[in-house]
Amino acid sequence: MERVTLLCQGRLKEPYYEDACREYTKRLSAYCRLEIIELPEKGELAPRIPKGAYVIALCVEGRKIDSPGLAARLEALALAGESRLCFLIGGSDGLTEADKRLAAWRLSMSDMTFPHHLARVMLLEQIYRAFTITAGAKYHK
Repeated sequence: MERVTLLCQGRLKEPYYEDACREYTKRLSAYCRLEIIELPEKGELAPRIPKGAYVIALCVEGRKIDSPGLAARLEALALAGESRLCFLIGGSDGLTEADKRLAAWRLSMSDMTFPHHLARVMLLEQIYRAFTITAGAKYHK
């Protein structure tokens, strides 16, 4: 994977979420070019999706997958020539149906509900974990 974009509705306000995102952004720089775009809580995500990106929507009705499975899926996408991923993270009301329809894959982190700011941190951590699994690094246990 060459480029990973997170399109996020809502701005991070809590310093602990900002710190965590900064840490995973730094770690991910060894594996990909990461771009995090914060958009208003309400509104369309479609105009900001990078051209040619493989779109993954985070939503509760999406497919649940474990960390090694995510690593395998991201590696398979890279081998298939997908060099640009775009993850969609909705605001407090989640993604609209129109935004979900843009996705080639719907991903669920859990049946539980998480604050969308925490979901951003969790997603960054899981993307980092996936890259380390693929690279054979020691991070994943």
